Amino acid sequence: MGTVGIRGVHLEGDLNLGGLISYQSVHGWIALPFMATEQTLVSYLLWPCTFLSFCIFLIAAFAQTNRLPFDLPESETELVSGYHTEYSSMKFALFFLGEYANMIASSAMMVTLFLGGWTLPWISEPAGANAIGLGLLHIGIFVGKVIALMVGFIWVRWMLPRFRYDQLMDLGWRTFIPLALANIFVTALILFLKS
Repeated sequence: MGTVGIRGVHLEGDLNLGGLISYQSVHGWIALPFMATEQTLVSYLLWPCTFLSFCIFLIAAFAQTNRLPFDLPESETELVSGYHTEYSSMKFALFFLGEYANMIASSAMMVTLFLGGWTLPWISEPAGANAIGLGLLHIGIFVGKVIALMVGFIWVRWMLPRFRYDQLMDLGWRTFIPLALANIFVTALILFLKS
């Protein structure tokens, strides 16, 4: 049974990350597909859906990693209870190391799923390149993209105020869940009409 790929994800349910990166190296990053060398009507129709998916994933990563504006357990009223007063020294530091490890993992997933992994747009690999040098170049590109996203995490923490709990619940339940479901429906409709 053959596979049909659209925006990098194979439609039979397989999510091969290496294949996803290879797809993005030819067809443009999923978050920014206009960098592709070849464009079709379907890619133009799917671009708002894939960009919206990237934005929802990015905001969910901020919320999952307890970064501002979603760091509600670290707000002023909770500073006198919980792990802020129960633990000290290394046990306390492990909470924050876990937060940063989660930020690195989320950034690596965003780079892989939406930003082309270890590839750069409009640049093809040299034909007679040394395998070790090419591997190091790929690692450097991937780590550079992860660091750029980490800088974005830190920058947002410096710039935005915290949400209140009611604002966070409203954002999640009334905005992002309907938006994500509508995005899935529109994407499925475009793929159905394409086939």
